[in-house]
Amino acid sequence: MTVPARPWISVVIPIKDERDNLPPLTEQLLKVLGTHERSRTTPFEILYIDDGSTDGSGPLMDNLAAQYQQIRVLHFDRNYGKTAALDAGFKHAGGDLVLTMDGDLQLDPADIPQLLPLVATYDLVCGWRKDRHDSIIRKISSRTGNLVRRAITGDRLHDTGCELKLFRRAVVEKMQLFEGMHRFLPALALMHGFTVTEVPVRHYPRIHGISKYGLGNRFFKVLYDLIGFRWMRARVLRYKFRDR
Repeated sequence: MTVPARPWISVVIPIKDERDNLPPLTEQLLKVLGTHERSRTTPFEILYIDDGSTDGSGPLMDNLAAQYQQIRVLHFDRNYGKTAALDAGFKHAGGDLVLTMDGDLQLDPADIPQLLPLVATYDLVCGWRKDRHDSIIRKISSRTGNLVRRAITGDRLHDTGCELKLFRRAVVEKMQLFEGMHRFLPALALMHGFTVTEVPVRHYPRIHGISKYGLGNRFFKVLYDLIGFRWMRARVLRYKFRDR
C-alpha cells in the first residue's frame, strides 16, 4: 500500500461569505504554488475552512474541491469565528509548512514566494501591510490596537493583523488557541521560544463582499483579549531537559 506523500505546504484559509472571491483566489493560489520548484516533487494542499457561510460559498468550495485534488474543505455547522477556523485548519493541515491568509483577495498570493526563503531562518514569517487600502475607521482602530498590543506583548511587529503568515509545523503544533487569540499568533510564538520576523507585502482594496470587522468588534475586543494574553503569558510552561 502506497502512503500518500506529506504536503510540503498547507494553505489554511478561513472563509465566511466570500463566494465571489473564491474562484480568483483559488486560481491564483494554484498558479503560485503549482509553479514553485518544490511542487514538482511534493504535493501541496489548500484547506478552506467554511465558517458558517450563508452566501453559497460552501457549495462552491465543494465544487472547487471536486475539480482540484489539492483542495480540501471543512464545514463548520455554524459561524464560530476566525480563531476557531484557524485552530481547525492547524489541526487538519498536513504540511511541513503552514501558511495562513484571508479569503477576501486583499492579500496577494504572488507574495507567498517572498515569505518562503525566510522560513529557513525563522519559525514564523509574518506579512506586513505597509501600504494599507482600508477605510479610515479601520486604519485608525488597527493602528491604535497595534500600538497597545506592542506595548503589552513586546512583539515589536508592525502588523500582526495581516493574515499572510508562514509557520513551521512545530509552531502550530505547540499553540493552544482560545477565542480571540488569532490576533496574537506572533506573540504566542515568541512566548514559546520561537523566532519571528516580518516582510512587507501588498494590500488591495476589497472588491467583493463586505468586511467582517469594525471599530466595535476590533479595537475593543483587542483590548479585552490582551488581558487574556497577559494571563496566559504569566502562566505558560517553559522547561528543558538537561543532557545526561
